[in-house]
Amino acid sequence: MRVLRIMAQIAILFVYYYIGTLIVDFTGIIIPGSIIGLVLLWLTLYFKLIKVEFIQDGAGFLLAFLTLFFIPSTVAVVNYPELLSIAGAYLVIAVIVSTICTIVITGKVSQFIEKRENQEKEATDVVATPSNASHHR
Repeated sequence: MRVLRIMAQIAILFVYYYIGTLIVDFTGIIIPGSIIGLVLLWLTLYFKLIKVEFIQDGAGFLLAFLTLFFIPSTVAVVNYPELLSIAGAYLVIAVIVSTICTIVITGKVSQFIEKRENQEKEATDVVATPSNASHHR
């Protein structure tokens, strides 16, 4: 049963990908269809049109095998020896710097969101509990 649920959730993720691809095909915008699909998925999750539980296991499964998706691009470098020259070194440096920037920005945004959620939770907890001033009367 779990395998079928994961397959169905992966199918939902592919539907978003294909919708994004169709949008790119019909509009001709230069943003990749996968990115458009990702934005659509984020919007539907943000506005609670679908629940996270509908894609959580499927996304987790895909993330577990994410490194395997990079093997074809890594092997393809062999076909382009110029990427192993100075220009290739610049490319590797750019990838490393952009990866570090992405990790740092993602971490900072995550910390900000977590801090804000904790503050909101504490504010609702304070409102929900009776004040001690009324007990001293």
